[in-house]
Amino acid sequence: MATAPDLEDRAAQGATAPWPRNAWYVACMPDEIDGKPLGRTICGEQMVFFRGPEGEVAALEDFCPHRGAPLSLGFLRDGALVCGYHGLAMGCKGKTTGMPGQRVGGFPPIRTFPVIERYGFIWVWPGDADQADPAKLRHLEWAEDTGWSYGGGLYHIACDYRLMVDNLMDLTHETYVHSTSIGQKEIDEAPVKTRIVGDEVVTSRFMDAISAPPFWAMALRGAGLPDDGPVDRWQVCHFHLPSSVEIEVGVAPVGEGGYDAPLDRKAYSVVVDFMTPETEGSHWYFWGMARRFAVDDTQLTDSIRDGQGKIFAEDMEMLERQQKNLDRYPERKLLLLNIDAGGVRSRRMIEQAIAAETA
Repeated sequence: MATAPDLEDRAAQGATAPWPRNAWYVACMPDEIDGKPLGRTICGEQMVFFRGPEGEVAALEDFCPHRGAPLSLGFLRDGALVCGYHGLAMGCKGKTTGMPGQRVGGFPPIRTFPVIERYGFIWVWPGDADQADPAKLRHLEWAEDTGWSYGGGLYHIACDYRLMVDNLMDLTHETYVHSTSIGQKEIDEAPVKTRIVGDEVVTSRFMDAISAPPFWAMALRGAGLPDDGPVDRWQVCHFHLPSSVEIEVGVAPVGEGGYDAPLDRKAYSVVVDFMTPETEGSHWYFWGMARRFAVDDTQLTDSIRDGQGKIFAEDMEMLERQQKNLDRYPERKLLLLNIDAGGVRSRRMIEQAIAAETA
């Protein structure tokens, strides 16, 4: 696991930050830029997002070329972003388009960032714009198939994004942090398998003939399945560059086949986690759950979103306190256990991506 000294060593080797830059990151959700600009720091870059005259998404550096004011404090007018300080108007390509009583057409453009809108999110490429190929965005089956239903949210978390990767690639913590919702002792007792599959890190845990914890009992009822008998439960975590984790989770009544049970005989979901670095000590956490049961039940979607939001709030408190401890004692070495293998290999994959960019 990376520590503060590791970051110093990396800086000495020529890297500027602990994240890959040439990659697509979730920037925001579409409703965050409805009729207004949004300022957001991503991978250390201050950006402003807005929609242009045709509804297209634009991302500029959050810097007015007139006096350096944040453009995100402005407003939209006829598809242009108007600075809230002196009224300088900016177009989607970073060029000034007007200002009351002034000639500004000769101003040089400010920096723009490649953006795409897909899968219900707006994505940004903070690195070399010439390498920003939309085809490099990984396909998300659950976001386009009507056989899935999705609900989620967003948290701002004051910790290194890699601590959240660690958290999601080792779900042993559920027994302790989430003891009243999804945690149970069988998580500790079940063996964990970690492996590299293509370009992803996969950790998996299977628990047979156990009781369903409260969250999953609710899911079983929503799926029209009995919630009062033993179940088979599974957790399969997939890490993908630059910083996302998707977790196959679910339960099935014993005797139905567990993970391989037919869709109508199990409560099967994918926990969706996109961690977008803000600074070295903070990140934007886009979370949600895509499920393959009772997909038309909007009330169930709301119940799952509320329950999941409370669960992730418990993670947030733990991770922010963890970050403060690591900042307070940067010289201390941390212990490594076998359950840490998924996080360690994910961090190694991140490190290799950074090294490839800075070679």
